[in-house]
Amino acid sequence: MMHADRRMSWPVTSREVLGRGAISEFVEEIVQTPSGGEMARQFVTHPGAVAIVPWDEESDRIAVVRQYRHPVRMELVEIPAGLLDHENEDYRVAAERELAEEVELKAGRWDVLVDMVTTPGACEESLRIFLARDLTPTARPEGFELEGEEAEMTWEFVPRAELVEQVFSGGCQNPSLVAGLMALETARLSGRLPALRPDDAPWPIRQ
Repeated sequence: MMHADRRMSWPVTSREVLGRGAISEFVEEIVQTPSGGEMARQFVTHPGAVAIVPWDEESDRIAVVRQYRHPVRMELVEIPAGLLDHENEDYRVAAERELAEEVELKAGRWDVLVDMVTTPGACEESLRIFLARDLTPTARPEGFELEGEEAEMTWEFVPRAELVEQVFSGGCQNPSLVAGLMALETARLSGRLPALRPDDAPWPIRQ
């Protein structure tokens, strides 16, 4: 038996929207279990997201942003990321947009590093993390303006080894950065970089 996730959906007997926000809803569903019982589950809806590890191989540095995150009351070190909130948008196209918007870079090579569900017990968010290489400067998309916490966001290139150390010491906690950086380290040290999935690889949870 393959030890991999498999699609499954238990029957939902009722659904109630408990709250609506600008992006997500907070819902409660009554779910019928295989044994015939019922359980109530509350969770947050989410359109999905992409994130990017922008790696300058020559200098061995990664482009990261510093962004204030109000729910945790911290300014976090993060990799560029954004929502899949454009209908039917190609995942890599979304990643290209976020890379240009947040760190003013474009990439000549794209690969899939890792797919994940960020908090599957409480939120339906699915996240694809790309590895972007062959980086060059570019302008932010025409008409794009940084708003809210993004207006205060800064970015810089940081040595990859320094970020790895910060993850292990607890200095960097953003889940996209931690997962993306650790996936890059695993691929780099195990010789799997040439075998990374292509940028258009299937994403089963979103199919």
